[in-house]
Amino acid sequence: MSADVSHSIDLTNQFLIAMPGMVDDNFAGTVVYLCEHSNNGALGLVINRPTDINLKHLFERVDLSLDRDDLAARPVFYGGPVQTERGFVLHEGLGDDGEHYSSTLKISGGLEMTTSRDVLEALSSGAGPKRVFVTLGYAGWGAGQLEDEISRNGWLSVNADPELIFATPVAQRYDKALSLLGVDRSFLMGEAGHA
Repeated sequence: MSADVSHSIDLTNQFLIAMPGMVDDNFAGTVVYLCEHSNNGALGLVINRPTDINLKHLFERVDLSLDRDDLAARPVFYGGPVQTERGFVLHEGLGDDGEHYSSTLKISGGLEMTTSRDVLEALSSGAGPKRVFVTLGYAGWGAGQLEDEISRNGWLSVNADPELIFATPVAQRYDKALSLLGVDRSFLMGEAGHA
């Protein structure tokens, strides 16, 4: 496949839903929110794998307090196998009149992903974005790699719904993502058919 054909789609602001045949343990049974997808590759965050660390403990690890009771007990998520020591904060867009952080990716569709400490400092003081999703690590694909995995029946994709990220119980996220496609898990096959 030539480079211009292999990237005829842009999956930014979509969910990737791992098919049952996914053999990579990092992604089996996952839903990934794609923050960026271009000819250079893709970057996303797994949204349904909580770790045993909550936000209060994460903030303590970076010498900050967390004065928001609505966030303290929320889990930090495993965002993917790349840079697992680094934090990624997915949050609602702050708009032109909102706070701005030193390292924020604005995602088409309205969400933003911030990797700089200043977003944690804002949250620590009780300010910052109202709805946040925090991961350690991210999922990354090189040029053409994600397209290849999709062509081999590794992933389904669907337009993202922020409510699934911020308000849906973790145990329901995989099935809710599938329902956005009108698909039930019991109808999925692990392998593509070949004639």
